[in-house]
Amino acid sequence: MIKVEHLTKIYKLEDNNMIKALDDVSFEVEDHEIYGIMGVSGSGKSTLMRILRGVEPFNEGKIIIDDLEITPDNYSEYKNDLKEKTAIHLQRSFGLWSATAAENVIHKLVGIKTGDETTANIETVKDEYMDEALDILDTVGLKEKANHFAPVLSGGEKQRLVLARQLAKKPEILLLDEPATMSSPHKKKEVLDTIKRINEKYGTTIIIVSHQPEIQRYLTKRTMLIFNGKVQEINDTETIIQKFLSDEEPVYPIAEMDRTQPIIKVENLTRDFYLYRGGHVLTIQDVSFNVNKGEILSIIGPTGSGKTEILRMIAGFEEPDSGRIEILTGDTWTSMNDYGENRMQIRKNMGFMHQEFALTPHTPIIEQIASKLSPKMDEVYKQANEKADELGLSKETLDILYQLTDISRTEAIEKLQKINLSPEILDLLFPSIDIEKVIEYSKPVFEALDLPLPLLTRQFIELSGGQKVRVAIATVLASNPDILILDEPFGDLDPVTLRTVANSLKKINERLGTTIIIVSHTMDFVKEVSTRTILINNGKLIADGDPETVTDKFMETENIE
Repeated sequence: MIKVEHLTKIYKLEDNNMIKALDDVSFEVEDHEIYGIMGVSGSGKSTLMRILRGVEPFNEGKIIIDDLEITPDNYSEYKNDLKEKTAIHLQRSFGLWSATAAENVIHKLVGIKTGDETTANIETVKDEYMDEALDILDTVGLKEKANHFAPVLSGGEKQRLVLARQLAKKPEILLLDEPATMSSPHKKKEVLDTIKRINEKYGTTIIIVSHQPEIQRYLTKRTMLIFNGKVQEINDTETIIQKFLSDEEPVYPIAEMDRTQPIIKVENLTRDFYLYRGGHVLTIQDVSFNVNKGEILSIIGPTGSGKTEILRMIAGFEEPDSGRIEILTGDTWTSMNDYGENRMQIRKNMGFMHQEFALTPHTPIIEQIASKLSPKMDEVYKQANEKADELGLSKETLDILYQLTDISRTEAIEKLQKINLSPEILDLLFPSIDIEKVIEYSKPVFEALDLPLPLLTRQFIELSGGQKVRVAIATVLASNPDILILDEPFGDLDPVTLRTVANSLKKINERLGTTIIIVSHTMDFVKEVSTRTILINNGKLIADGDPETVTDKFMETENIE
């Protein structure tokens, strides 16, 4: 049995302010139980999981597991005992070797025995560990993928492989923090069935943090509701779900407007994608569709079907092998293959939110918004063109550099190093705007997304999972783009926060006529927010039309009720 009594955790932030992340939390989990924890973004769920894992100290209270009693005073002495009893799977966690599924598990088995999985010579120990690795892979439903390389596995398969690696240490307690966040409906069910199988086969006690009601219904009988670090109620799962959802905003209607003028043309798009050591993984096959001004277009499909790749080609991050993408500015259609001033103008008025957020963990939010907002400002854009002329840079070269401002600073530096350019070139061409202007542009967006303005001074790493999502959306919304592209940003959001974000996007669309393209695996959200939906599978466009009809077609093909 796990007993948590009066647990309190206080964080000291970089600015010396204090935050009470957990406040007098008490609960019990029976042996072999699957126990649920729910709560809105920022309520302290992930902090609690890290404390139970033994990687986060606490200020007050105690944790009792069997005959082990841990307090703040003896935490340093007993935290390794906690680590031995537990294993954890964190939000958006895909820490895997670029090796086969079986080799990933063998790495973990060797690491458990020797204390260091990085030094394992897999070829010399394969025979010794293969049977055990295959048994674990069988438990998570991946035995037939044992010789497949991890990078070419789907999102759901990667999540199950992460679980397999955790099982290698035979934990008494498995801690799961949003384990099926980024999976399509079918892949999500595979992950959930795997969790059930682990519980039944090994008798493992499982604590699962998830804001998704369907996950808690499927896995748990008892659930704890936590809010602002305090336990609100512990009850049967359905009672907790109904209480949790009672705080949802009402649905804001999609505005009526003329949505008949095409502004994006995708024509006969074809592209082969490969992975190092993994070979050919995907072909985008002759995909064609238009996006009309003011539409909220959702793109849905199974994990690994080509949705993200299509978005990246629309935004100009990738080029097709054949076909073309044209975007309307004024009366001029510009191909995204043609680098130069017109393409820069398109990108100036476009916001792109990457699946991995493209934000830096330890940099204050206000500085990150400034770096994303500055290149979109008229005065900075004009100065960049003038400075490029002074430096003798062509419009094509300036366009290539301009595109780097839409990716993470780390990725931009890597790309610059490959062409022997210093990161200082970006600071020279696109200097940061005044902080006062950043606050001016951020304030209405933060209010719309229900984010407190003081978060601007916090580091990205100090935010909760849901706050990170909304801050990432805010960084691309601050410049009021004409075209907003969001690549699966909503998996980390609880239903209450998701409704707030959905309503905000519809209000922005209504107020500014913003054209929005969204990739999402959350079907209820797609139905609620979209004016039109397209379905992509195996790189092909399968359906295009009414969101309700297209999502139902997708669910039928996925065999999900």
